[in-house]
Amino acid sequence: MTSTDTSQGATAAAAGEDLLYEVRDGIAKVTFNRPQARNAMTFAMYARLKEICANANEDRSIKAIIITGAGEDAFAAGTDISQFRAFKTSQDALDYEARINGVLGELEGCRVPTIAAISGACTGGGAGIAASCDLRIANGNARFGFPIARTLGNCLSMENFSRIASLIGPARTKEIIFTARLVGAEEARQIGLLSEVLDDHAALMARAQELAELVARHAPLTLQATKEALRRLRPRLAHGEGQDLILMCYMSEDFREGMDAFLNKRKPAWKGQ
Repeated sequence: MTSTDTSQGATAAAAGEDLLYEVRDGIAKVTFNRPQARNAMTFAMYARLKEICANANEDRSIKAIIITGAGEDAFAAGTDISQFRAFKTSQDALDYEARINGVLGELEGCRVPTIAAISGACTGGGAGIAASCDLRIANGNARFGFPIARTLGNCLSMENFSRIASLIGPARTKEIIFTARLVGAEEARQIGLLSEVLDDHAALMARAQELAELVARHAPLTLQATKEALRRLRPRLAHGEGQDLILMCYMSEDFREGMDAFLNKRKPAWKGQ
């Protein structure tokens, strides 16, 4: 076993049954498998997703990737909040956002088409994952958003603001974050977050497979070039851009209050400090 194989094995083991991965006939399927926690993402799950995308760039037998959540209640309800308890320093906050940007950047830049099949809650980090996929389809019960203004009091990275704004524009991005509301499936289709809304979960998964098989038959270099060209059209951000905003939020009393309130199921008392 090579050192790379060892590293990949360790990442897969850390994610365990929380992230399921299979490949059949060139179609890879990733399932976030923590339905008891609405598929909230652990750091090990993020790392495994990044590894899968990197591997797909090397494995030419993989033609498309479907990403979904176990059950019908959630695609992924953000990052597992309990992990934020370990944050002590400014570097912890910067490292967290850098880690997530690394994952989403790998997903966004993945050679093959990626399809998010969304049922239920698609929020926070889950919404970031969906936004980084090439195609997004959903069950009628899907709800999309970043409710951080009423939950934790943190903020998105500049890269994530750019991803969302490129899909729905700055005005809608501000409206969704300011109001902390979740966008329903039909509205999400109308504003460009989704391309299709299916009747139920079974229809959703069947359509995801159908789409994956369709794009898998097409010229891979055409698809890859299209993905990369559109990615390059987005504004390029300077290294470290927005770190002051991350620190303003993550190092604040409000973030600590929001985290404690969330974990103890109470309303936060914001101070703006």
